[in-house]
Amino acid sequence: MIEDMSKKSPNSMLKLRRVAIDTYHENVAYLHRNCSLYRAEGFQALSKISIMANGSRVHAVLNVVDDEHIVSEGELGLAEQAFAQLDMEEGQLVRVEHAEPPASMDAVRRKIDGQRLRLEEFQQITQDIIDNRYSKMEMAAFLVSCAQGGLDREEILHLTRAMIDTGEQVHWDAPLVADKHCIGGIPGNRTTMIIVPIIAAHGLLMPKTSSRAITSPAGTADTMSVLAEVDLTPQKMHKVVSKTQACLAWGGRARLAPADDILISVERPLGIDSEGQMLASILSKKLAAGSTHLLIDIPVGLTAKVRHMNQALRLRKMFEYLGDRLGIHLEVVITDGGQPIGNGIGPQLEARDVMQVLENDPDAPADLRQKALRLAGRILEFDPDVRGGQGYAIARDILEDGRALKKMKAIIEAQGAVDADFTPAKRMTEICAASDGVITSIDNYQMAKIARRAGAPMDQRAGVDLVKKLGAHVKKGDVLYRIYAEFPADFKFATSLAEENSGYTIGSEDEVPQFYMEI
Repeated sequence: MIEDMSKKSPNSMLKLRRVAIDTYHENVAYLHRNCSLYRAEGFQALSKISIMANGSRVHAVLNVVDDEHIVSEGELGLAEQAFAQLDMEEGQLVRVEHAEPPASMDAVRRKIDGQRLRLEEFQQITQDIIDNRYSKMEMAAFLVSCAQGGLDREEILHLTRAMIDTGEQVHWDAPLVADKHCIGGIPGNRTTMIIVPIIAAHGLLMPKTSSRAITSPAGTADTMSVLAEVDLTPQKMHKVVSKTQACLAWGGRARLAPADDILISVERPLGIDSEGQMLASILSKKLAAGSTHLLIDIPVGLTAKVRHMNQALRLRKMFEYLGDRLGIHLEVVITDGGQPIGNGIGPQLEARDVMQVLENDPDAPADLRQKALRLAGRILEFDPDVRGGQGYAIARDILEDGRALKKMKAIIEAQGAVDADFTPAKRMTEICAASDGVITSIDNYQMAKIARRAGAPMDQRAGVDLVKKLGAHVKKGDVLYRIYAEFPADFKFATSLAEENSGYTIGSEDEVPQFYMEI
């Protein structure tokens, strides 16, 4: 029970101050070096502290400052996230003390030693992470121990369940709730925004929550935000789905498997992307979102996230095992990840491609259309009234007769339409072929990197627009792609990177890979 603040010595109390700093999934507090409480309690920079007031307690990592413009000697500063969690006004009194070390660190140390962890231990770790009892260093230790020693399939199952149990769960009044996830690594692969309206137009429920980009030029939520509001409250999301059978929303507001979001904020800067963490991350989000039927897309390519067929097959087997144990109907398709999908890379350019496909525009990228229809067809076959093998034809009919476009417009209106403008950023340069020949490879990673340097996704109008794809015959000087950027610095960075390495390889026709598959 939190102690009564009125009975504490005035010397143990500090005035609360909001420090307008976004510390990205970490609670951070600030004390002045000359604060009497700082000296008396023996606090040190990066100590973990507890802040208590009015029956509330939050934990934070302490930073020590010497600038009274940040906090004065009698104040405690809290960065945006911690201040919001405490839910108090500036100037109110709070009590500060050392935080007890999280008990679950014993389990982390066991994992560092290479031991297996039980479900209860993963639950304790994820709960302590959500309660902000872990510093980012401690979370990094947990992530590295899981990546280095690996997680066996039972541990992945335990971690998935722990992530679900420690967050909100959405429930839908429907026997079949469809979802789809792509492992990633392919720029422009915006099939979801075509699949969702097709599935909803057929009559199945598909409430899609998606992420914003972390290291890519655009996530589904970034691209959808070009057309509609995506930051929906859980109540608004339910309202949209009840009206349209679907949504295309940002998943951050719903607090689905929140421990996963926090761990990802540590994984990305470290470049950690272990299979066990990835599997637990995907499935915990989908199950927390109320999905009953899930299609997983694993693109395979030399510059994709999954580079070899044996890795894809191992992932498929693990997904199927976990899906069976977790009670979700799950199917996996392995697709061609040899090049970007569609023409645009960046939110606005990708949204343009999506709308061209939905509008049956003859200039729509054929590869994006074809892949979206194949995946939509597989999801439609989750419907017990659809016979195996019929899904593709049904999806094609829904797209070609305009029902998918009509449904997309209804979803946009229900979420809150924005003024969509597909005019790209004002600065443009063309990257041209250095020789005659045939395009034999396109580096997914390099193209994504160029688009990010151009300003995507922060600048929606920035990115890369592809003109030539694999197998195309080119002559020296032909345009391969165009780079669009809004600001001079971004334009310079992207152009310089493309001049160093265009991302394209030109060779002979017999070097073009013949790779498309779907299993």
